[in-house]
Amino acid sequence: MDVHPWSAELEDIFVNQRPRLRCVAARVLGNTDQADDVLQDAYLKISEATTLFEMKQPISYVSRVVRNLAIDRCRRSAFESTLFAKEEEGDNASCASHSPEVIAIDRQSLAQVVDALDELPERTRRAFELYRSGSHTQREVAQLLGVSTTSVNFMIRDALTHCRQSLRGTSLPGR
Repeated sequence: MDVHPWSAELEDIFVNQRPRLRCVAARVLGNTDQADDVLQDAYLKISEATTLFEMKQPISYVSRVVRNLAIDRCRRSAFESTLFAKEEEGDNASCASHSPEVIAIDRQSLAQVVDALDELPERTRRAFELYRSGSHTQREVAQLLGVSTTSVNFMIRDALTHCRQSLRGTSLPGR
C-alpha cells in the first residue's frame, strides 16, 4: 500500500483532534463507544482513499467525514431497529403507509389474532388481554385471576406463541 504524502498530517489530525472529532460523532449518535467506532471508520476511509486531492482545511474535512459517517451509522441503526423490531413491540412501530392494501392486510391479521385468542382456554385469553390490553402487571393479573405470577407468565407466553403461529398459518395441535 502506498503511503500518501498527507498521511502524517492525517495521523496528526486524528491524534490531536480526537476529543473534538469524538464529540462531533457522539453528538449525532448519543453514544461515545459508537463515536469511537466512527472515528476508526473515518480514519480508514480517508487513509485508504485512492485519489489525492488538495485539502484547504483538513480539520474541517475530517470533521465533515466523521459527521457524515455518524449520520450514516445512525440511519442504518434506525433502519435495522425498524426492520428487526420484535413482534411484541409492533404496537410501538410507526406505520409508513396507510394504503388500502396495508389497511386490508392489517385488518386480516387482526382478525386472525382475534380468532386465535378465541381458540385459547378462557383463563389464558383473559390473562393475555389483561396484561396486553388492560395495562396490568403480571402480578396484578395473577391477583385478579387467583393464580401465581409464574402461571400468568406461562399463559401470556402461550397466548403470544399461539397468535404468532396463527399469523404464520400454523396452529398448535389440540387447540
